[in-house]
Amino acid sequence: MVVSQKVLDALRDIGLNLYERKLFAALLARGTSTAGELAEIANVPRSRSYDVLESLAAKGFLVAQNAKPLRYVAIDPKEALERANQKLKEDMELTMKKIDQLKNSDVLKEMSELYNHGVKLVEPSEITGSVRGRHSVFQHVGTMIKGAKNNIQIITTAQGLKDLHINHYDSLKTAKDNGIAIKIAAHHKGDASDAFKALGQVAEIRKLPNPAGRVFIIDNKQSLVALTDDAEHQSQDLAFWTKSEHASSNVLGNYFNFLWNSTE
Repeated sequence: MVVSQKVLDALRDIGLNLYERKLFAALLARGTSTAGELAEIANVPRSRSYDVLESLAAKGFLVAQNAKPLRYVAIDPKEALERANQKLKEDMELTMKKIDQLKNSDVLKEMSELYNHGVKLVEPSEITGSVRGRHSVFQHVGTMIKGAKNNIQIITTAQGLKDLHINHYDSLKTAKDNGIAIKIAAHHKGDASDAFKALGQVAEIRKLPNPAGRVFIIDNKQSLVALTDDAEHQSQDLAFWTKSEHASSNVLGNYFNFLWNSTE
């Protein structure tokens, strides 16, 4: 039986890589098989099949029999998904526990000292990078907002305004409560009215007559500029981040001031 692309796509969406998808589908069709047989059916390199099948077993998608040669047994797909879901929950809980422990350990202090020492060795303009994927962009913006000391300046689109409200309202409110000045210049459309009104409670906000991109400037020292528009698929969203004070203050800061002074 040939597996459909729909099945392979669904398995990809839950985190299985190409080889994992192919071998899992092959095993479902066979019921039980060896790594060599599955590698041949799935057109996966034999040298990789053992590691991939071991990974699938660890995730709960199959069972390995202690035999010679080693054989693998398929699990009912519904049960496999339940087991995989439970394993993810357990791994996440364990990882979160370790992160909490790390936050309160001497290890974090040592890492912070390494970071602060390393930052001093380079020019701020050299601390730059790209951020890909809308989720990663949201995370990076959130980190920037939480690290603000004096002021936050934001230029955004109508969709960006809604995203800002959904993802960063609490952080912006905390920043405002801490005395940080927040200004938002946003292109405004009807469906962004609720976001515009809500963000107006935590920031000074003005309407832009036309879209002017998505830009975040923190303390005139670091900034993030979106390089793609709202229509781009969220996985392809791309932004440029820099800690250049010159770019953040003299270039992007002046751009923000020009837009701000020309708005309502």
